[in-house]
Amino acid sequence: MKSKVFFANLHIEEFEDNLISKIKRLFDKAEFKKLISPKDLTAVKVHFGEKGNTSFVPPWYVRAIVDKVIDAGGDPFITDTTTLYSGPRNNAVGHLNVANEHGFVHSVVNAPIIIADGLRGRDFIEVDISKKHFKSVKIATDIYHADSMIVSSHFKGHIMAGFGGAIKNLGMGCAPIAGKKAQHSVRPVVDKELCIGCGRCVEVCPVQTIELVDEKSVIHSENCIGCGECIQNCPEKAITMDWETEIPEFVERMTEYAYGAWKIKKGKIGFFNFLINITPDCDCFGVSNEYIVRDIGFLASIDPVAIDKASYDMINNQQGFKDTQLKSNLKSGEDKFKGIHESTQGELQFIYGEKIGLGSQDYEIIKI
Repeated sequence: MKSKVFFANLHIEEFEDNLISKIKRLFDKAEFKKLISPKDLTAVKVHFGEKGNTSFVPPWYVRAIVDKVIDAGGDPFITDTTTLYSGPRNNAVGHLNVANEHGFVHSVVNAPIIIADGLRGRDFIEVDISKKHFKSVKIATDIYHADSMIVSSHFKGHIMAGFGGAIKNLGMGCAPIAGKKAQHSVRPVVDKELCIGCGRCVEVCPVQTIELVDEKSVIHSENCIGCGECIQNCPEKAITMDWETEIPEFVERMTEYAYGAWKIKKGKIGFFNFLINITPDCDCFGVSNEYIVRDIGFLASIDPVAIDKASYDMINNQQGFKDTQLKSNLKSGEDKFKGIHESTQGELQFIYGEKIGLGSQDYEIIKI
């Protein structure tokens, strides 16, 4: 049987039918109330956006989800985990400060904010999954102990995963620092001919494993955590990786972590995907680049594979915007995410996710 994916577009036909009300109607149509028992401590998993980023799901949309969780009898809290890379969100204090700057305060979102893996990202519980890459995965403690969860994801591009949606929000977003490190495990290399010795990679490396030698970057791979910061920040694109061998395994590892986070909440977890502000890169970037297609709408489902596949298909069916980071595949039906990062293999998230039992690629769109 096809997985149900509920869809609300952004067209307003009646004054009362605003976008906030559409989010609430999606919650009802997807029957998320059934996922929440009275007095459930319900995690609302979000991404607060990196400092300087402006494309994350805004707090007033998250408030709509929170209000519906309360109506369903749950006690919601809004949560995320610390980052692997350097920056203000790699500990709970800095993370909460960024969340506050971005409007995620109690008076706006109507719920407390908890960084789920503790002060320094070290609080986790092992979850047995017995899959190809991991026998067990590390899940942030407060997400593990939550009774139910609603996952709110901004769907956008990603330099390594191809795109970020529900699966990435589960896999990377519910993991502590050690879990994020275990998922990445990729090893970047430097093209000496392209390197100009600017030192940007040295500045951004969170473990100080890059140095300049004879005005060229040298990565000491034995200490590298595989976060990809150097790749994203190199102005000359002189740092890369073996995309053919590294990326498929990265996507599989991330998807197995998503399975672990989903497994502990099976039957008590729902997903929202927001197809708005569709940027070429993740909200972990401290900037938000030009959007690659028009805003589309909101999706809700209990199946993380189905909602991501539906989101992927809807975006690819759009006409891409010229003069953006979308360098190819602008036509309707073409893969927009490969048009940004041509070596990515985001489709493996669906293929492998379905293979390991995370969900189904076979979906039905139900418009509300």
